[in-house]
Amino acid sequence: MTDHVVYVLECADGTLYTGYTTDIDRRVDEHNAGDGAKYTRSRTPVDVVHVERYESRSAAMSREYEIKTYSRAEKERLVGL
Repeated sequence: MTDHVVYVLECADGTLYTGYTTDIDRRVDEHNAGDGAKYTRSRTPVDVVHVERYESRSAAMSREYEIKTYSRAEKERLVGL
């Protein structure tokens, strides 16, 4: 079974980034190397502050979209900041 992971990163500038992957360690390494999302390239280093695992890609992608619609305050409550 492949894990489908939704994650929230805290960027060096204090902003929060939400993404989806099947390999969280690889993806965080890509973000920190400047090879991740365009948004995080100039905001490294990043730290993982929240992870959720799902059995299906569709469930994970739906959750990623839901989190991306959250306000900053809602995201901070989610990740415990």
